[in-house]
Amino acid sequence: MSTDHVKDPKPIRLVFELARADHPRLYDELIQFHKGTKRVNRLRVLAYDGLLAQSGVFAETGRGSPHLPSASSAQEGNGDITNDLFAPAIDA
Repeated sequence: MSTDHVKDPKPIRLVFELARADHPRLYDELIQFHKGTKRVNRLRVLAYDGLLAQSGVFAETGRGSPHLPSASSAQEGNGDITNDLFAPAIDA
């Protein structure tokens, strides 16, 4: 199987079963949504965020710990914080 980019990629269709015993946090997150588009879209977002975190785009911060700004961090009202949101997509 090749990972090269194809000129005309075909969509991937996934059908799977998720038991709470396998991944309780993921199950609890997804069960909040009724079957269908909203649940699928939430799974897409979680998968993509996980991919970005795995590749180091997102730096993990301690849960519940406040963000302590440093002297070199962006000041409130500075566009540096949100500019990366509009950067080109990351392609592997």
